[in-house]
Amino acid sequence: MSQELSYLQNLLKLMVSRGASDLHLKAMRPPLLRIDGELLPVKTDPLSSELVAQIAHHMINSVQRENLERDLAIDLGYSAPGLARFRVNIYYQRGTVAIALRRIAFAIPTIRNLQLPPVLRHFTQRRHGLVLVTGPTGTGKSTTLAALLQEVNQQRRAHVITIEDPIEYLFRDELASIDQREIGTDCHNFAAALRNALREDPDVVMVGEMRDLETIRTVMTAAETGHLIFSTLHTNSAAQTLTRVIDVFPVEQQSQIRLQLSHVLVGVVSQRLINRRDIRGRIAAVEVLLNSPRIQRLLAEGRIDDIQREMENSVDYYRMQTMDQSIIALMANGVVDREEALKTSRSPEDLLFNLRKLGFDGDVTPQEDLARAG
Repeated sequence: MSQELSYLQNLLKLMVSRGASDLHLKAMRPPLLRIDGELLPVKTDPLSSELVAQIAHHMINSVQRENLERDLAIDLGYSAPGLARFRVNIYYQRGTVAIALRRIAFAIPTIRNLQLPPVLRHFTQRRHGLVLVTGPTGTGKSTTLAALLQEVNQQRRAHVITIEDPIEYLFRDELASIDQREIGTDCHNFAAALRNALREDPDVVMVGEMRDLETIRTVMTAAETGHLIFSTLHTNSAAQTLTRVIDVFPVEQQSQIRLQLSHVLVGVVSQRLINRRDIRGRIAAVEVLLNSPRIQRLLAEGRIDDIQREMENSVDYYRMQTMDQSIIALMANGVVDREEALKTSRSPEDLLFNLRKLGFDGDVTPQEDLARAG
C-alpha cells in the first residue's frame, strides 16, 4: 500500500472510531472531522496540496480523472474494507484539489433503529405514488431513504431500481430484488436512467435527487402510471417542498401540475438532525405530511399556506406532525434539551410559545431562550 493510501486509511479509521460523519481534506489545514455537527481539526500537521492531490489520484480511475479535469469536481463512492463506505466529492478550491468524504455505514438502517415515526411504513406499502424525503444538506435524507427501501426489501416481493449519484448504501436482496444504478458508471443522467428503468418492470424506483425539470416531470408521470417512486429534494419543510416542485414548471402549467401532484403524492418527510442530551449523537426531528383528502384538496386549490395548520390538526387521526411537534415530543421524552430544540426549530419564537403553553417554561425568560438559540 502506498504512503498516501496508508495515510488515508488511518484517517478513515480515526473518523469511524470517533463517530464522525464527514472528513474534509484540503491544503494548508489539518484534516477536519465533523462530529455531532461540529467541525473539529485533527491534531496533526497541515496537509500539503501535493498530498491531497495524491490521495485523490489513488481514489479514482482513469475515466473519473478525466471527468475531474473536465468538470473540476466529481462524485463517487469509496469503500474501506472492514470500516465503511463513503460518499466522496473531489473538487478544486483556490486551484488545488480538495476532498470531502461522508461516512455511510455498511449496515442498512431501519425505520425502527433510526427511531423514525412508524407511520412511514405506510409509505412503503403503497403500490404507486410519490414519496419525497427532504431537508437541508447533511440532515440524513439518504439514510432515511435507505431505511424506507429496506422496509420494502424486507416486506415485499418487489422489483426495486435505484438511480444514485453515487451509490451509497449497498443493498442485499431479501424479499425484494434490488438493482442499483450509478450515474456515470451504469447510466448517464437521472432523467434518462429513469426513463429506461420504467421499461425494466419495476415496482419501486428510487431517484437519488430530483435535480431538474425533466427528471421531476418523468418522476410524476411514473408515479401516476403505477410505480412507487422515492426521491429527495433540498427543501426546509413539507409545504416548501410542494411549492418547489410546482415552481419548477412554467407558470402556464402550474395549475395542471398542482392537480397532478395532488393525485400522485403519497407523502413528504422533512427532517433535521438535532444533538441528543440522553446519549452521544444526533437524532432526526421529522416533519410528516400525508396526502389526506383534506391535504389533497388544499394542494389542488393552491392553498399551500393552509397545509401547515392542517398538519398540526392531523396528529391523532392521520399521524402527521410538524417539525415543532416532533421537536416538542423529543423534549418531552428527555431526548433533546431546550437549547438544541430552539436552535433546530425553523421558528424559535413559535416553538417557545408552544413550549410555554405546554408548561416547558422553567425559570428561563423568553429573551434568554432566544439569545441561546441565536
